[in-house]
Amino acid sequence: MKGAPALGWESTEEEDTMNTMLLKMYIKLQNLMSREEGQDLVEYALLIALIAFGATAGMSKLATGISTAFSNISVQLSTNIT
Repeated sequence: MKGAPALGWESTEEEDTMNTMLLKMYIKLQNLMSREEGQDLVEYALLIALIAFGATAGMSKLATGISTAFSNISVQLSTNIT
């Protein structure tokens, strides 16, 4: 066993292995959270989402404008032909 038992509790080899694995995962998580490279990726994703939202809102307005223009052309053509 690696360490002295605490208050009469004796750990097994499996518990020591599990504790070591959990400690390693915790350290890796802390390292991942402290790195700044992932922040750039999140910022770019938010920027792309904002552009997509703006394009979607603009497309509906553009589609309405085009529909109105073709309706006006249709009315003008039908009026001038007859």
